[in-house]
Amino acid sequence: MKPHVREILLGLLIGLAANLAGTYLYIFFFSDFGLKETLIGALENDILGSLIALGAILNLIVFFIFIKKNEIYRARGVVLATIIAALAILISKFY
Repeated sequence: MKPHVREILLGLLIGLAANLAGTYLYIFFFSDFGLKETLIGALENDILGSLIALGAILNLIVFFIFIKKNEIYRARGVVLATIIAALAILISKFY
């Protein structure tokens, strides 16, 4: 595998992990319920996309860290993870 492809995949994994961590942190700090109850309630009330979007805020921080360190390919992976999150939000709004 080419080195730049490996760096993009690493950025993608870090971006997805940051999105999951951001979603969890939002639920932990701002929800009165646990993780499972909040996710079930979000599915029932059609706000799962909003939770994903709030979790994606951490991707912004990770993206700028990679840009500052001049790790352009990892930053591209984070952008790809953000696009995947946007597609997940789009799917959750229509289904």
